[in-house]
Amino acid sequence: MKLSALLASVALLFSCSTAHVQTLDDLLGKAKKVVPLSEADAGNGLKEALEIGISKGADALSQTDGYFKSPYKILLPQEAQTVISRLKAVPGFQNLEADLTERLNRAAEDAARKAKPIFVNAIRQMTFKDAMNILMGEKNAATMYLDKTTRTPLYGEFQPVITESLEKVNAVSLWQSATTAYNKIPFVSKVDTRLDDYVTNRALDGLFARIAVEELDIRTNFSSRTSDLLKRVFARQDK
Repeated sequence: MKLSALLASVALLFSCSTAHVQTLDDLLGKAKKVVPLSEADAGNGLKEALEIGISKGADALSQTDGYFKSPYKILLPQEAQTVISRLKAVPGFQNLEADLTERLNRAAEDAARKAKPIFVNAIRQMTFKDAMNILMGEKNAATMYLDKTTRTPLYGEFQPVITESLEKVNAVSLWQSATTAYNKIPFVSKVDTRLDDYVTNRALDGLFARIAVEELDIRTNFSSRTSDLLKRVFARQDK
């Protein structure tokens, strides 16, 4: 074999060996970057996702018309329809339904702004075991978990805000005036003059429903996973 041919063969062998080493190094490097998802990572990632959802949901509902002109609009209780139909001919109550409906939703919008920190605090107290069960559960598992574990304490914090907001927009006095006038009508079934319980529960229903939308988005929309931790956590769910 000529010297030139021998040198060429050696060079080729060396280049192949080098390429093989580089490829192996690349694979080892990538392997080193793959960090197992710990229980703590999963818990923190899910909490981060829920906090994002809570923030988006509560912020959206707390805007003007966040409830009033959305799928979460609070309608009047059933018994109110009876009151309204009987009072249409009474001076001062002709626009009772439209006026009262708007005021209820304005109260809920105001409350949604103040309730977010309470909800977020509940998320941060979630255990890692709960987080893992939620992560591998149904598409609305987190929302259902929060509904089950926080609705009662949230009601206790939410209701005073609703009451204050209802009073601020004069919904309480309007409803009390309407129901008082209605209850004076002979032979009618008396109706409750309190609105706070009804509006509080409907406002919470709307908040949970809005959060469920955000949860589904983060679970199914890759572009909504805005951090490396979220991508790693929900990659496990995607499998």
